[in-house]
Amino acid sequence: MPFVLLVLCFAAWGAAANLTDILVGVFRSIFDMSNFQSSLVQFAYYGAYFALAIPAALINRRFGYKAGVLTGLGLAAAGGVLFIPASQLLVYEFFLLALFVLAAGLSILETSANPFVIAMGPESSATQRLNLAQAFNPVGANIGVLLGAVLILPALTSEASKVIMSPQELRASQEQDLALVLPPYLGIAAVLVLIWLLIAFRRMSVPVEQAAVAMPTGGAARRLWGNRHYRYGVIAQFFNVAAQTCVWTFTIIYAQDVVGVSPENSGWYLQASLILFLVSRFVMVYLLGILRPALLLLVMAAFGVACCLVAVLSLNLLGLLAVVAISASLSLMFPTIYGVALHGLGDDAKFGAAGLVMAILGGALLPMVQGGVMDALGSTALGYVVPGACLAVVAAYALFILRTDRSLGGRDLASAV
Repeated sequence: MPFVLLVLCFAAWGAAANLTDILVGVFRSIFDMSNFQSSLVQFAYYGAYFALAIPAALINRRFGYKAGVLTGLGLAAAGGVLFIPASQLLVYEFFLLALFVLAAGLSILETSANPFVIAMGPESSATQRLNLAQAFNPVGANIGVLLGAVLILPALTSEASKVIMSPQELRASQEQDLALVLPPYLGIAAVLVLIWLLIAFRRMSVPVEQAAVAMPTGGAARRLWGNRHYRYGVIAQFFNVAAQTCVWTFTIIYAQDVVGVSPENSGWYLQASLILFLVSRFVMVYLLGILRPALLLLVMAAFGVACCLVAVLSLNLLGLLAVVAISASLSLMFPTIYGVALHGLGDDAKFGAAGLVMAILGGALLPMVQGGVMDALGSTALGYVVPGACLAVVAAYALFILRTDRSLGGRDLASAV
């Protein structure tokens, strides 16, 4: 039951994160802004992840993983409620503030839940266990995108009708469109409160065997920095999350600007991406029991790079399908890099987890780079050079693991999971 409750947390933050991908296109339409300005949505979201990761690690070390999970759930729910005044004030910056508070809570939640799952059983099967828990993250992600595709995108005021509106009518249309954002986030806040209650009144403890292998807590930062597999893993995670956020942030915009898909139908391509991501993650859990994890990571990263090149060169439906297909490569990466990087860290994993969550900062910075590239070159397709380069870095990390011939890159871990 404790594992099931944590799985609910994975699904909940997946819904919130991918509803945010919808907001990039929504705010660009409502506030008449550039791709770079609309990408500030992701900066607020993932910037909060970076800022709160270390405080989350301190909470985990001082009070335990359960306290960290509850703190994250409570703060995230408060962020969802802040969308009420944001929708009434009609100020873009206030939406960013509400999103920042929501993401701050999710940062604490993720920093706590990932190592909590790892600590729930033998370390030899930690990567597979984390992949299984993370497999339910795209379940929530699909719900988040579905909420956006059904409740938000089809009901937005069309660009053509805005041209002939008076200032008063335009203001009213903004109020109407921004009000559409409120119900999904309130729904997410309600679910987070429910999960908080279920976890608060349930005993959740880490097995005794985990404490037996714990390392001394002093000098954790020095030990982590000296561990190349961990240090390079943080870098790989930075670019993995960057690639994922870049791809999903601009999928709807690619569909509209490159292929000419209508706004009301464009959200379904992001939905297809997340369904593929969901199915692929369960497939990857199975393949991890057969193939070397680092080898599988290398193959999927290379596949993602190839899809990005197709998206850049094929300015048609094939390019859009390639954008969707990138999600298959992304499905493996986060939990695999996470599990490999934390392998053998013992109690240092509590701070190590914070470093890997801080790497989510890549999701805040690189979408702005991609948006800037798109604006500067006047081409949405060329922007997909950015996630392609990010996935190339992940491929390099997989090569490093394979070349060092460590157990977490070879068959010892593969047979264990």
